[in-house]
Amino acid sequence: MKDLFLRHKKTLIISTILCLLPILFGVILWDRLPDPMPTHFDASGTPDGWSSKYFAVIGLPLIMLAVQWICLLATSADPKRRNINAKVLTLVLWTIPLITLISMGATYAIALGMDVNITQLLYPFFGLLFIFIGNYLPKCRQSYTMGIKLPWTLANEENWNKTHRMAGPLWMICGLPVLICGLLPRSIALPLFFAALFTATLVPVIYSYLLAKKQGLI
Repeated sequence: MKDLFLRHKKTLIISTILCLLPILFGVILWDRLPDPMPTHFDASGTPDGWSSKYFAVIGLPLIMLAVQWICLLATSADPKRRNINAKVLTLVLWTIPLITLISMGATYAIALGMDVNITQLLYPFFGLLFIFIGNYLPKCRQSYTMGIKLPWTLANEENWNKTHRMAGPLWMICGLPVLICGLLPRSIALPLFFAALFTATLVPVIYSYLLAKKQGLI
């Protein structure tokens, strides 16, 4: 883990600060925030779950930070961690802090009575995430923590490379409709989002499986 920390020291420090930043804003807004606070929202962005103010302001950012460091620990324990593209790892390290800032910012705004739809904020973020992931997938080398990890992709480098070269453009294409989901009615946006997610996830698996059968790996 030490070598991983040293190589990404600046990113890790900044991303950790960003995960904890909502706590500072929560303390500043403390007297104006209700107790309990809305912390869970349905597909339309309507609150359907509440938590205590202490948990919302302090607990949620700490949980997100813990997830960030669990991802780092898992990566550092990967026997093939030297194969992990530095830009791909940087993308992973920035994803959780950005989700934390967007979701906590929207949570505070909604708790203060502002007309904010958290779902409409997250759709464009996930659309961009699809596109960025798709851009980097063809550059992923074999590892146990990043990429399309299937028994046959991990067992065969050619299968891994072909699967990721196919999946990259697919993820980018799937990200385009997700970008505009926030502008569409819920009845269209939600099915479109899941259709894009399932397509980006399942098609590469099917392609890789068929390729593995052709290669005699299965």
